[in-house]
This record gives sequence, C-alpha cells and structure tokens, in this order.
Amino acid sequence: MLNSKILTTRKMSEMSLTQLMLLILIGSAAGFASGLLGIGGAIIMVPGMIYLLHMPQQAAQGTSLAVMLLPIGIFAALQYYQKGFVNLSYAVVLIIAFVISSYFGSLLAVHLQGRTLHKIFAILLLLVGIKMFFDK
Repeated sequence: MLNSKILTTRKMSEMSLTQLMLLILIGSAAGFASGLLGIGGAIIMVPGMIYLLHMPQQAAQGTSLAVMLLPIGIFAALQYYQKGFVNLSYAVVLIIAFVISSYFGSLLAVHLQGRTLHKIFAILLLLVGIKMFFDK
C-alpha cells in the first residue's frame, strides 16, 4: 500500500491517524529498546517503517537516520554515564569513525536497489542474532 504521500508528508497535519499511531508505536519501541539494550533504534525503526507503513528501504533508512541526528539516546546515554558505564575515550573514537563511515555508507545506499539493500540489512540482522544467540 505504498503511496507517494509517505515520501512527501512534511507536516503532522498531512498524516493519517493510522500513520501517526504507527509512528508513535515504532518510535516508542525503538526508544525503549535503545535505552534497554544500547542499540541505536534503527534495528526496530527500519523494519517497522517497511512492514507497518510500507515504506521503501531507502526511505525507512533515511527517516531512521534523521531521527537519530541528535536525540539518539542522549537521555539513555546520560543514565549510563551517571552510573559509570560510558568509556568516553572509546566513544570519541567511535563517533569520529561513525560520522565519516556513515557518510560513505549513505552514498552507496542511495544508489543500490531497494531489494538489494533490504537483503543486506536482513543478512546483517541474521548474522548478529546468530552470533549473540550462540555466545556463551
């Protein structure tokens, strides 16, 4: 049920109530999982937007990245920091590497077929899940 409105909706008033409710559900699940598990949220948001809102892979990824620009867990990170669970030296190195590599990753992503990108995302989720499941 993909329609061009999903890609062109710029104002809250242009969203249907169903779209709004699904976005709240997806965002809440991603935020909770981010705080609980230390994930960025895309692992929840991207599939949620694809399967519940019928967005193309690139649109879901782009929207997810837009969400994570500033609030990517600033409050969750603060909780971890206050308890002494943040290695700031590692974080600085990771931030620099993340910012640079995400630019190049996005350059590639916008030129790939949506189906190819979808498969790459699925393989990554599968491999990470298998590794975590069988770790001691």
